[in-house]
Amino acid sequence: MDRARAGLILGLILSFTSLSAEQVEITSDSFFADENKQISEFKGNVHIKKGSYDELFADKVVVHFDAKRQPTKYIATGNAKFKVFMKEKHYNGKGETLTYEPVKEIYTISGNGHLHEQESDKNVYGEKITINQTQGTYNVNSNDNKPVKFIFQIEDKQK
Repeated sequence: MDRARAGLILGLILSFTSLSAEQVEITSDSFFADENKQISEFKGNVHIKKGSYDELFADKVVVHFDAKRQPTKYIATGNAKFKVFMKEKHYNGKGETLTYEPVKEIYTISGNGHLHEQESDKNVYGEKITINQTQGTYNVNSNDNKPVKFIFQIEDKQK
């Protein structure tokens, strides 16, 4: 690996870690950066790990940067799966495309979306699931062919 590419990868990793005090590690089969378009592209077996719990897996992840080299958007495609810890709860999700906007703290799952809250075993399915981490809100939409689906357990309290 040449020095320019190694420096770019190091700069990319440092910019991820500047968002929080947690360490971020990215592995993939290949890496490409375009300074003019301010993007970095990871392909093949992409695995992003942040801190002790949060992880993202995909075939491809494109990271968009602003002029200060801070990430503004992550777009994961191809077998996009993730697990995150939000608001004291553990979530797993998957979809055709996963977009994360770190400044707004918004996750968007598009295409056959599924979000699972582990503690309560709640499951949400839809074509588009938007999670606003700051506000603690979820918005689920679907298309004409498939309805939104929400599955949860209730306790049967018999007297």
